[in-house]
Amino acid sequence: MKNLQDATERICELKGSLVAMDALVPAVIEALSTPARARLMAALDARAEAARTVLLYADVSDLVLATFERDVARNRALLRRDVDAEHHAAAAGPVDWLLLAATRLTTYAGSRPRMSASGFFYRSAERLFLVSNRHVLVDAAHDHRPDRVEIGVHIDPSELSRHAVISLPLYRDGAARWREVSDARHDIAALEIPAASLPAGAQVQAFDETHLELRGEQIVVGDVLTIAGFPSDMHDTVHHLAVACRASIASAYGVRFQGLGCFLTETCTRPGGSGSPVLRRRLHDGESAPSWQLMGVLSTRMDKSAGDQAHSESPDLHCAWYADVLPGLTGSA
Repeated sequence: MKNLQDATERICELKGSLVAMDALVPAVIEALSTPARARLMAALDARAEAARTVLLYADVSDLVLATFERDVARNRALLRRDVDAEHHAAAAGPVDWLLLAATRLTTYAGSRPRMSASGFFYRSAERLFLVSNRHVLVDAAHDHRPDRVEIGVHIDPSELSRHAVISLPLYRDGAARWREVSDARHDIAALEIPAASLPAGAQVQAFDETHLELRGEQIVVGDVLTIAGFPSDMHDTVHHLAVACRASIASAYGVRFQGLGCFLTETCTRPGGSGSPVLRRRLHDGESAPSWQLMGVLSTRMDKSAGDQAHSESPDLHCAWYADVLPGLTGSA
């Protein structure tokens, strides 16, 4: 009788412990940054798979296996829900948050404007970056040597016409402030945006490492893409919003085209589109809310080493520089 009583008390203790754990897990997740939540979700997947292998060869009941799978799925859904909630904080607003993640930029040499282009915001931990093409910030071959860049940010989510322009220097004590890939095979640059330079009430939506995840999805030639940018002759100058155009994957995704860090897209582009984010729309597992996968950074010109002849014969083909370099490019090094 005593053994039965001890067992009953132990079961009650375990129930209390599980309730306490159910309270702790959401509290821990809420305290984590979005990238940390994404890393935790990846670690959960790896450890759950290892535990699953052990359980399959252990002498346990089907009820144990079912309970394990149920709780893993519940915790994963909790992590993903919180990650998606932050990414789609603007979903209830008048526009897709993507249009607030892209920005128009203008380069200047002194007071003289040099180039109009596109870019987007990318967050690494607590640091915010502007991402665009390297040739937008410097292009010695075409004598393009600006010393600063101006970008626009929204300052009122309920009134999109309220907009502020901030100026970011490209050099400090003669050294470039932007970061670029060391192997020179990517036309991508990232410029940190100091928090102090943002105006009060700035409404900045930013991509982060979770938008780069493949999540086991197969990506093939012909898949539909979206490019959001600011062509100089056609964008919303009242509400300062990007326009999105349709594109498709035109070369083997995952293969470095001509040995460069890019794949090809087929799309019609206009001047000013350089630096636009190249995206793929996807649905979350078992959920109806869509999200964006950041695939690359568009260049509206094709480098000579990628084939000028092909470019002249097929003007709708453009390079999309793989965005998977961004975590390393914007890291704390």
